[in-house]
Amino acid sequence: MSEALRFPPLMWGEPVAAEALAHAARRAAAGCDAGLVVYALAGHTVEAALVFAPEVPLRDAMAMLPLCGIGFQNALGALAPPEIAVHLDWDGGIRINNASCGRFRCIASTTDPDAVPDWLVVGFTLPLYPPGDPDLAETGLRPDQTALYAEGCSKVSPPALVEAWARHCLHWISRWDGEGVAPLHSTWRGLACGIGEETTQGGKTGTYLGVDEHFGLLLRDADTTHLIPLTAILEPSP
Repeated sequence: MSEALRFPPLMWGEPVAAEALAHAARRAAAGCDAGLVVYALAGHTVEAALVFAPEVPLRDAMAMLPLCGIGFQNALGALAPPEIAVHLDWDGGIRINNASCGRFRCIASTTDPDAVPDWLVVGFTLPLYPPGDPDLAETGLRPDQTALYAEGCSKVSPPALVEAWARHCLHWISRWDGEGVAPLHSTWRGLACGIGEETTQGGKTGTYLGVDEHFGLLLRDADTTHLIPLTAILEPSP
């Protein structure tokens, strides 16, 4: 198991060997309180997941996915060299210096957008180095894929990154609770990757125009503009 980490008030940690998101979802389904951070720091990846207990319908609660992405960008931005650029895909992907580098995933107790979920879990997986290549000897062979240490972030401590992520998420939760979704929208749009470009989501291909007030993706094809709700990327409970 990983070393114990320190978290801000209202949060506490639970280390696991692997599969942090699935473990957090099982703990949430068993009735744990919101604020649990499950983390796995062994091997070539960093994993962390945060348990929420929403008091709003799932459609609104899904804002926690981009919120956690913003928290990650803030956390890595504070720890990494200043030239490191972090952007976010609509469906949870993380991009570091324009290359794919891990992703966020989300599980909830329901998939009904109008229902208030009993719980919701958002987590990320971030590769430190490519599997089987700890010396980064193959760096650059796949320019569309990267890992944290391959981008000059070898001094970023995984425990410090998870702790910072939790702190920044708590900051944004407080802002969302006090100011609504507008600050999230404004900040997320500055980090969003691919707006204005062609994309395929939900079996439809078109121009990625942006998002609606619930972070649903607006996709324009030759005939119309489609709305793909963020709930579409929810994963089934383990």
